[in-house]
Amino acid sequence: MECQIRRATSLDAEAISEVTINALRKSSAQDYPPEVIARLEHNFSTQAIHRLMMQRQVFVAVVDEQVVATASLDGAVVRSVFVEPGYQGKGIGKQLMVVIHAAAIDASLELLHVPSSITAETFYVSMGYQKVRDEFFGDERTIVMCKRLLE
Repeated sequence: MECQIRRATSLDAEAISEVTINALRKSSAQDYPPEVIARLEHNFSTQAIHRLMMQRQVFVAVVDEQVVATASLDGAVVRSVFVEPGYQGKGIGKQLMVVIHAAAIDASLELLHVPSSITAETFYVSMGYQKVRDEFFGDERTIVMCKRLLE
């Protein structure tokens, strides 16, 4: 699917929040209980997105002038990769990851880590990431994965 990927601006924060919460409610809810989804939603309010944008490189994918996906790079950690459910499976997430990988290479990073949800594990495997370990935050399982960029 044709999309434009660019750095996010503060004007995108509300749309990023909506995409993230929609993905959590419709996709991640298959793998996590409602309490975990509710806790995660709080972490992605518009205000929280504004704070995250000051700490990370945040990117968005835009289709027809609408933000449909987001991903960010926080040092050597890929974070907050979310695609609007109606756009999942169309290659947008992979396009975002190509941009994330390019930004990491520009920063001379050799290794990237990602704290993956259960829902996204197969996506990251398809992008060349390998499982390192599981981490648990109460009843929330996160799969820590890594990928070597420069070989």
